Amino acid sequence: MIALDGPSGTGKSTVARRLATALGAGYLDTGAMYRTVTLAVLRAGVDPADAEAVAKVAERVALSVGTDPRRQEVRLGEENVGVEIRGQEVTLAVSAVSAVPRVRELLKMQQQELIAGAVDRYGGIVVEGRDIGSAIAPDAALKIFLTASSDARAQRRTSQDASEGRESTLDATKLDVERRDRLDSSRAASPLRPADDAVWLDTTHLDVAGVLDRILELVDERELRGVAAGPGRW
Repeated sequence: MIALDGPSGTGKSTVARRLATALGAGYLDTGAMYRTVTLAVLRAGVDPADAEAVAKVAERVALSVGTDPRRQEVRLGEENVGVEIRGQEVTLAVSAVSAVPRVRELLKMQQQELIAGAVDRYGGIVVEGRDIGSAIAPDAALKIFLTASSDARAQRRTSQDASEGRESTLDATKLDVERRDRLDSSRAASPLRPADDAVWLDTTHLDVAGVLDRILELVDERELRGVAAGPGRW
């Protein structure tokens, strides 16, 4: 298992999917799971700051997420919500929902089940999030903490929003990136932080290919290819 952690805008999702594809491994976006719970909270008319009410929604939510890096599918009940969970309303509320201990407890169990299933199916998995190496899978074979300047991350987020048809401005996106950094790093339950044995990788001046090349170098340095015996054939 390879764990990729880091704040918003460091390129985790793109790099993790490409890394998983390159290795023939499974892929799990844990952030999408928190976003789906957040969408359920908003649809229920619940205040994201009301921890008790949020926990009740999370306990009954029907959430499913795929682990195929070539076809990520996120469902709330029978509905594919992969596009809707990336909208501004969910983005503004997800940090508050993610900070609820009961939400993290429930999703941690589901994430660990998905990881085990993907390892059986593919022989290995790349998992991205904010607490993978420190809380979800502390025994991961390789832990990487991606970082970048807030300016670089805001620019990437703004460009991504534009490419996907969402309106945003660079200044507003930078404020949102810094707001989420503060909230995610200061929450009591599983705060955003690198694992003690994580490799730090600053992506400020690297493109996706450069980040991927560096991670593949780490994979080879640790002789992780060929370790997994499943059908993914690392």
